[in-house]
This record gives sequence, C-alpha cells and structure tokens, in this order.
Amino acid sequence: MGKKKAKKPTGNTIAVNRRARHDYFIEDRFEAGLVLVGSEVKSLREGKASLQDAYAIIEKGEAWLVGARIAPWAGGNRWNHEPMRDRKLLLHRAQIDQLVGRTKAKGLTMVPLSMYFNDRGKAKIQVGLVKGKKQYD
Repeated sequence: MGKKKAKKPTGNTIAVNRRARHDYFIEDRFEAGLVLVGSEVKSLREGKASLQDAYAIIEKGEAWLVGARIAPWAGGNRWNHEPMRDRKLLLHRAQIDQLVGRTKAKGLTMVPLSMYFNDRGKAKIQVGLVKGKKQYD
C-alpha cells in the first residue's frame, strides 16, 4: 500500500477470520480504525465479536465493514446497539483511492482478517485484499 505497511496485531486479539485464510489468497493487508458506539466497545472488550461472512466495501468514497457481528452488551438497556449493523472504517483518502483502483483493476476483494485492540486501546481491524481460491487450490 502506501508508505506504511500493516503491522502484525500486537494488542489483544478479539476475533480472527480463520475462514478467510483458507478460502482466499491474501495479496496485501492494511489496518483500519472502526467507528463504534460505547456498548460495542464494551462488548468487544468481553470478546463478543465474529468476523465470519464479513467483508468490506467502498461506497460513495467511504469504506464500510458489512456483516460483522458484535453481540449486544450484556449490561446494556433498550438503547443497546444493533449487532449486525454496517460500521464505517477509518482510512486516509489516499488509501481509499488506492483500494478502489486495486479492487476494480485486479478483481480483488476486501475481507477482514482480524479485529484487535492496539497498544493505545483503540479498536482496529486488519483487512486483507484477497483473491478467491478455486476448488482445486
């Protein structure tokens, strides 16, 4: 990608998408922040997340995480978050432009590989640019 390479997650790992490593060839990886509400962060701290069947898209110049499940927080009330809502990914404009070009030109897909808290306690997601494997691969 740009000047920075995605680092290996160093903080507390919340969820790993094991199926992505099995079903896809991972071409490149990058780190993105997540826009979350308070009850989602509390649920993530308890490790209640799943990246199975999740993917990332770029729509109207913004990156979105679709299909990721963050379970409702047990201590929440009637204003608890929606578990399957789309969440915005925080990326720089140049990164988004580069991803749009690579996904359209090479036919790559963006799939979340892992979700974790970095050293500063921020929720991050590692997204991979992937190419699908054939049955015989």
